Amino acid sequence: MSTADEERRARAQWSASAEPGDLLAGALVRALGAAAAVDWVAAAGRGAPDWAALPGVPGPSRLRLVGAAHRWAARGQEVSVDALLTDLARAGGRLVVPGDDGWPTALDDLGDGAPFALWCRGSLPHDRPAVAVVGSRASTGYGERVAFDLANGLVRRGVVVVSGGAYGIDAAAHRGAIAGDGATLVVLAGGVDRGYPAGNVRLFEEAVGAGGALVSEMPPGALPTKSRFLQRNRLIAAMTAATVVVEAAWRSGALSTAHHAVDLMRPVGAVPGPVTSVASAGCHRLLREGAAVCVTDVEDVIELLPTGARQGSAVPGLVGDDDASWLSPACLQVHDALSLRTGTREDDVAARADLDGAAVRSALGLLELAGLAVRKDDGWRAVRPPRGR
Repeated sequence: MSTADEERRARAQWSASAEPGDLLAGALVRALGAAAAVDWVAAAGRGAPDWAALPGVPGPSRLRLVGAAHRWAARGQEVSVDALLTDLARAGGRLVVPGDDGWPTALDDLGDGAPFALWCRGSLPHDRPAVAVVGSRASTGYGERVAFDLANGLVRRGVVVVSGGAYGIDAAAHRGAIAGDGATLVVLAGGVDRGYPAGNVRLFEEAVGAGGALVSEMPPGALPTKSRFLQRNRLIAAMTAATVVVEAAWRSGALSTAHHAVDLMRPVGAVPGPVTSVASAGCHRLLREGAAVCVTDVEDVIELLPTGARQGSAVPGLVGDDDASWLSPACLQVHDALSLRTGTREDDVAARADLDGAAVRSALGLLELAGLAVRKDDGWRAVRPPRGR
């Protein structure tokens, strides 16, 4: 078996052994590689952890790592990678791992919290920009109409619509995309063979048939749980260039998707609703806190995207395109304000670029997506000049 095949199988095992977003597991895989990390855990589970492979790990961290290793090892003993891959093939799916052509490279921005692999049914369009359209399950007719129309208009502009497959706003967004003959990705909290919620199974099949896909970081057979729903939201935020919240109550789970997008410095839009509607209280909260901008139609959403993506081209950084032609004047100003050797704080970048804070944060996020800037402990640094400048 080749090294690449070993890594692929190890990533499949990790996706079944560790819970989504497990930063400690992600750090171990990053340090050793997926296959070597599986071997390390197996040895630790037998009481013989190889600390020579992890020099510099302090005592308290060793205790924490050993405790986690026992948990991973116990779950790993219940995993048959061959059986999981057979189940996936039976469901008409495939496994996608970092380095594969279909891997959404923007997921790497999650760092140690990135998924080990994606279990997919259907096609992962990676040559077009993607926008998340999310919202409450307890939606109103107004919210569903807006979600449908936004998704429908976006796919007609060459945008892939991504959502979570739930009842309410998510389902309306998927339906709007399908009705517009476009691609939509359904990001699930459980296995792609489980079709949850059951009432949307037909919709999921229509999404796959229309050129979209069902996507999960959990293997076939995995049950959707509350924590997995919340962790699923970080994938929706990371694999899209912008997130739009159509309807969300004050504590709606859709707000977690928006907050993940903010953490990743992706732009967020929120659709306003009646001030008397509890279904829109979360959207109004995002707007009031400055976490989102107001969007009311497709053009507003398109304005959230990088300039080069507005004509339906790929989003720079999401598919490995390092051409500078997409950069807006604000991005160029911000990049020019950064140093290659020392970090610069956001407020200093704003002063040098003569831009307000919101414009600077948006530009820095886009530059980071494109691999042109990086966030360090001492601030933001330029990575390299944009190609073509």
